[in-house]
Amino acid sequence: MTCHPRMWMALLWWATSGQVFAAWTTNMAPGVTGVSQAVYQLHMTIFWICVVIGVVVFGAIGWSVFAYRRSRGRQAADFHENTRVEILWTVVPLLILVVMAIPATRTLIDMYDASESQVDIQITGYQWKWHYKYLGQDVEFFSNLNTSAEQINNRDAKNPHYLLEVDQPLVLPVGQKVRFLVTGADVIHSWWVPAFAVKRDAIPGFIHEAWTRIDKPGIYRGQCTELCGKDHGFMPVVVDARPQAEFQSWLAERKQESLRVKALTDKQWTREELIQKGDEVYHKVCAACHQAEGQGLPPAFPALKGSKIATGPMAAHLNIVFNGKPGTAMAAFGKQLSEVDIAAVVTYERNAWGNAQGDMLTPKEVLAFKQASQ
Repeated sequence: MTCHPRMWMALLWWATSGQVFAAWTTNMAPGVTGVSQAVYQLHMTIFWICVVIGVVVFGAIGWSVFAYRRSRGRQAADFHENTRVEILWTVVPLLILVVMAIPATRTLIDMYDASESQVDIQITGYQWKWHYKYLGQDVEFFSNLNTSAEQINNRDAKNPHYLLEVDQPLVLPVGQKVRFLVTGADVIHSWWVPAFAVKRDAIPGFIHEAWTRIDKPGIYRGQCTELCGKDHGFMPVVVDARPQAEFQSWLAERKQESLRVKALTDKQWTREELIQKGDEVYHKVCAACHQAEGQGLPPAFPALKGSKIATGPMAAHLNIVFNGKPGTAMAAFGKQLSEVDIAAVVTYERNAWGNAQGDMLTPKEVLAFKQASQ
């Protein structure tokens, strides 16, 4: 197969244009925290030590090859059991390692010192979202991918933060020490924000500590860096760092919102309201596996359209949504969703795609089920 000359010219223009090299970099970024900048300085220090070693070693090899080549009648010197040389090539690398180890040890000690934190946040990895809980503040929420399906399926143009945007970012204060308690709910995940030099594995049954103190406000992005399932690439991390006054104001608003969500459990919902709410919850939480029209991706993700679950007894439907199904990809959403969201999504699934059961599940019934399960 041959390419038209114009195609070659287009490829050459694309490869040499700023569109390709705009984000190109060959080095680490200093980041926006004291630890990340210490890591960067440590990296550069060791890099230049390695450069010097490389220049000296390969320079000596090159000079020896040229000056003492056989064509000039040179004879190799015999260093067998030369005590002075053996001491030299043992002591010099040891000193180099000591010089490298001292700053590295200081940086590692600082990275793992999560004591005396001012804000504590529990981070839990789920397939495929993050749960953030502000300990002692009665504020918690899930952070889900917010990139539209149209962009993912190449029906719309991709924005600059494609697959790196969420519906609810983690909001942190600037200038305060924040401790992260990282764990997993189902499989192994890994919470990573390069600008903070923070990367911790989220392993079910274990809690790993990390911390940060952000120097300046801004939006900082990261990802899950552990292969955690089919939607691993759709599990971004977004941190919104705000000045302390703005953070306290946001925290107060979230506390009030939590109270409003709890109050919605007592509201007298109509079936139409729950279906409308359930449509939003389903496409935000469930559609990735069960698909937008409930057709599923059998056998791993069964269809809900016409299924025995969505058209069978209400109690069985609620139980599988609340508790999941062990041994399958069906996660337990009892701790992930509010009573209103669970009631809404169950009602929606039982009345969408032609299921038309005509019934409804109320938030109060979900609350009663939750209390009975505890």
